[in-house]
Amino acid sequence: MEQDVHELILPLVDEENICLPLPINVVSKYWNIELPMAEAIETAKKYSGFDGSILIEGIESAERHGLTCKIIHSSLSELKKIIDAGIPPIVILPGIPEITQHASIITGYNDEEKTILHYIQKGNQKGEQQEGAIPQDIFENEWSEEGNLVIVLAPNDILSSLKLENDSSNKSNRLCFDSERSSILKNYSNALESLKQAIEITPKNPTALHLLGSLMNEQNSTECVQFYEKCLEINNRSYLTFNGLGNFYLKSNQFEKAENYYTKAITIDPKRSAKIYKNRAFLREKQNKNSDAKDDLKSYLKYFPKAKDRGIIEQAIREL
Repeated sequence: MEQDVHELILPLVDEENICLPLPINVVSKYWNIELPMAEAIETAKKYSGFDGSILIEGIESAERHGLTCKIIHSSLSELKKIIDAGIPPIVILPGIPEITQHASIITGYNDEEKTILHYIQKGNQKGEQQEGAIPQDIFENEWSEEGNLVIVLAPNDILSSLKLENDSSNKSNRLCFDSERSSILKNYSNALESLKQAIEITPKNPTALHLLGSLMNEQNSTECVQFYEKCLEINNRSYLTFNGLGNFYLKSNQFEKAENYYTKAITIDPKRSAKIYKNRAFLREKQNKNSDAKDDLKSYLKYFPKAKDRGIIEQAIREL
């Protein structure tokens, strides 16, 4: 009996650049569009010293070369609909420890095994595409931490025939990606303006509310709390928002509140960040919760075994 597998075959690509992230390059090649790497290398010069990916630069390159893009908050059922329309969606997921987020291409799904298939960069020796299968429930949990964000990149005639649930959030989300670029370039007034516009267009955009909270937090403004809290009203699984509130209250020496928010973030995803354990250990020690602080420092080293401060942390564990 044939399994209920829905799968797209994507080209194997290993070229990437901070301004031409791998997922954008792969999906563009899937549509037989070659994005010029030389152009991305030139654009990347203005981001010297930045080591992440700037998705909006890759998206704009794809658009200049004939593709259309929509960035929306979606759902698992819609994700499957996008795949069945022959479009490989790019989802935003939690990063591996100490990387905030990463973009991943979904190549298919298997309803019988309840798995979601991800594109993996390295092919096997025959040069065939490899896929990583993630249990559907784990994928849903991780994706929800990022507000179920998806980037849909396709030729306009194909994309316009697809009726998307939250199509109206596209412009607002695009402004969020613009604001992240402005922040990387340290153009904070532009970043702020983009986020305010994003919230005007879609007042309940959790991505925009979180980013505005983070921008205010970086400026040590108490206003960050209201934006973080509004984000959590819409997405109560926003790990980064709970972490942001923890950081804000840690800076303002409100240790009990900081501990509470860090604990909520850890409950959502215990493995996402090692640093959160170190922060919580510090404030637990301040509250004379030495045993709990010791456990947190052990967790910090467990999730970040190559930490540069390993020796200092091991000494602190012995002394607690």
